[in-house]
Amino acid sequence: MIELDHLSRSFEQDDREVVAVRDLTLRIATGETLCLIGESGCGKTTTLRLINRLLEPTSGRVLVDGKETADLDPIALRRRMGYVVQRGALFPHLTVRGNIELLCRLEGWSKERVRNRADELLDLVRLPPADFARRYPLELSGGQRQRVGVARALALDPEIMLMDEPFGALDPITRDELQKEFLEMKKTVKKTVVIVTHDLDEAFLLGDRVALVAAGELLQAGTIEDFRSRPADARVERFLERHLTANPADA
Repeated sequence: MIELDHLSRSFEQDDREVVAVRDLTLRIATGETLCLIGESGCGKTTTLRLINRLLEPTSGRVLVDGKETADLDPIALRRRMGYVVQRGALFPHLTVRGNIELLCRLEGWSKERVRNRADELLDLVRLPPADFARRYPLELSGGQRQRVGVARALALDPEIMLMDEPFGALDPITRDELQKEFLEMKKTVKKTVVIVTHDLDEAFLLGDRVALVAAGELLQAGTIEDFRSRPADARVERFLERHLTANPADA
């Protein structure tokens, strides 16, 4: 379980304090997929980076399985958390295999185990090793790079996956395809997943629950039915009106 306990983060900008995350309290159950949704600049990515300690909170706590992350070694913590960003963020000088194997090698795995894990993950993300393992990122399409990014994040079999707009930079057809593959993969890998997105239809499709954030503040967390039937306030209603295009049956 991931717990965000009265979490806040502020920055100094142009001699003034900017609050990116404001008193955020939220629980993400083990095995749950939670989608963080909101307009650009609302604090979604900051929240993700607070979870894996790429940023430290100004106040409040993050707990994983009851332990405060502030008390844990940050490198060890991040290796328990796969991290996927837009466009895959692959190392251009490494092959596909090299990108996927990197963390396994840093952990001191044997060559055979590293190779087998990379092949297993390439099969999982539907990139046959014989065709893709020796390619470089520049030789891949956007969707293929994103698949490699997911495979690399899964390399150490982390219990938690953090995904920051993982499909946001893709064309609609590729995006739909990868969303469907993600839903199938969830059945196999069974992780606790936090996804940042600005697309409400995507959030309702991929998430078990959705947390809507505005100006760093949590407005509502719940299922699609909660949002449709019981919006927390007028701000939530306005967001739904602007962004939701799918019918209940489509979700």
